[in-house]
Amino acid sequence: MELTSQKMRRLAPELDPLRLGTGWTPDELSKPQIIVESTFGDSHPGSGHLDKLVNAACKGAAEAGGHGARYFATDICDGESQGTDGINFSLASREMIANMIEIHANATPFDGGVYISSCDKGMPANLMGLARVNIPSVVVTGGTMHAGPELLTLEQLGMYSAKYERGEIDEAKLNWAKQNACPSCGACSFIGTASTMQIMAEALGLALPGSALLPATSPDLVEYARRAGYQAVVLAKQGLRPSDIVTMDSFENAIMVHAAISGSTNALLHLPAIAHEFGISIDGNTFDRLHRGAKYLLDIRPAGRWPAEFFYYAGGVPAIMEEIRDVLHLDAMTVTGKTLGENLDELKANGFYEHCQQLLDEANARCGIKLTRADIIRPASDPIGTDGSIAILKGNLAPEGAVIKHTACPREMFQAVLRARPFDSEEECLDAVLHHKVEKGDAVFIRYEGPQGSGMPEMFYTSEAISSDKELGRSIALITDGRFSGASTGPVIGHCSPEAQTGGPIALVEEGDLIEIDIPARKLNIIGIKGERKSPEEIDAVLAQRRAAWKPKPRRYKRGTLRLFSEHAVSPMKGAYLEFND
Repeated sequence: MELTSQKMRRLAPELDPLRLGTGWTPDELSKPQIIVESTFGDSHPGSGHLDKLVNAACKGAAEAGGHGARYFATDICDGESQGTDGINFSLASREMIANMIEIHANATPFDGGVYISSCDKGMPANLMGLARVNIPSVVVTGGTMHAGPELLTLEQLGMYSAKYERGEIDEAKLNWAKQNACPSCGACSFIGTASTMQIMAEALGLALPGSALLPATSPDLVEYARRAGYQAVVLAKQGLRPSDIVTMDSFENAIMVHAAISGSTNALLHLPAIAHEFGISIDGNTFDRLHRGAKYLLDIRPAGRWPAEFFYYAGGVPAIMEEIRDVLHLDAMTVTGKTLGENLDELKANGFYEHCQQLLDEANARCGIKLTRADIIRPASDPIGTDGSIAILKGNLAPEGAVIKHTACPREMFQAVLRARPFDSEEECLDAVLHHKVEKGDAVFIRYEGPQGSGMPEMFYTSEAISSDKELGRSIALITDGRFSGASTGPVIGHCSPEAQTGGPIALVEEGDLIEIDIPARKLNIIGIKGERKSPEEIDAVLAQRRAAWKPKPRRYKRGTLRLFSEHAVSPMKGAYLEFND
């Protein structure tokens, strides 16, 4: 089999001299050529260390007889842009990174790829780009940062900030939290979107088994990167492409793992978008179907007690998969060239779990605690929950669906009837919450924050302000067509679809409407007007009147990236990827 790179050398006579000018040797020109794509950059802790993994991957490629070429499309940080209009660029950045990967790999010839990233949009963007390019490839995840003193992790900062705004703590305590929440490189140390998507990469079979969500400072992670570079050359010689590996069974495996870890609700944006690139259709209904009856096992923040570094010490993705082995497609192919079941058996035989136990013992000694594996990953015989971790709610308020992480929601809010308090921006809503203008029994709406409204930013500060308030956190709900941080907890319902900007029912809600939330029954409905219950037929008539009078808001962005995104993003429940009509 002639490699693509060698065919292209004959077609493009300037290719060889330009690569020689870049630093390639004549010998390297004839070897399998591997693009090593990463989000390395000084943008945030999740990407600042990836150059070490890039270099290790290039070393591994060389050891296998190939040559690695470094390409970079760095990502932004939701945390750094939180509370500003910068957060509106976050979801759109996923599309732009995927576009750059497609451009990088198709403009010049490569025989295989290694994709290295850590965080919220960089990891799904690399998975989308990998699917578009579809050359033999391996994913390397950038790992998680360590917890700070007192096991402090970054998602707690929203709580500290809300407490400071309410006068419950002083500035010194807030500054202490700021200065200690990120003590190392890596993704934030909780099962937020970054950690979730690292885990999803391995669960899909695209990363080496046992590699996801290692502590970012671990020498083991560098070794996995070296092995990934080596394996990319092996796959290039075999011609085994991502499309030969990833099937609907792969996505079902990933979603079952998502249920077991209480993964971020943002996975409902990213996995459908990744599947779309593979020509596979999944949506919120797929998640809801698979989460029903699924076992939730992971006691890691934000839904659980421990920082994310302990996930790996307890055995990581393989340990989770062993506990739910009976519901997985064990014959699914992976980048090792072997099936998922074969990989799991090899890990048990080669000392993987003994090594993890050693790391757990060291962490216990370092932190002055005494955790066992079962304290972190519960056995399937004694799960934390038995109905997964998310639910898709539907009704006249969200005909296409809305998502809630019920594992992070107070039981008091599983079935409730609340009074509507609509706001047309997060800023207005956050001000009302912090200054006690929201009362118990309110359903607080933030709308016009979907993909076509403002780019679909996170409603993190508002959700934290609510969940950190002892009274409001158990007596009101936050409903939005925007999204939430993977760290968000409390009675928060997002991705409400269709979104307000397209005329979805969320745009028609008025002050005093009665809102029904029923998580067990998967319902989200308007059931009353001005505080008075009405029949479904009467509600439909009122909504029809309101719709006739409704006008879309002027587009918030007139040019650039967010104008493009707002014009072409599909519904949140479909993945908010860009779609262009013929």
